[in-house]
Amino acid sequence: MHLLMQTAASAAANAPHFPIAAALVYVVGFIAAVTIGSIAWYNSKRPPGWESKERPDIVPELKKEETSGVGEPKS
Repeated sequence: MHLLMQTAASAAANAPHFPIAAALVYVVGFIAAVTIGSIAWYNSKRPPGWESKERPDIVPELKKEETSGVGEPKS
């Protein structure tokens, strides 16, 4: 039993203490969520007081379809 505990302790000492890969996934995911959310917000209906504001150049213009997933398909 002592040998097993000693092996586990030496393996834990050599392992990295901070999961850099997991932290990187969280950071990249947060940046992606903020970017996608900002584009979606700018393409949605403007909140009160923002109707006359111009769209930033970096945000793409999305065109709405008449029947977006509702009704008969166009042929």
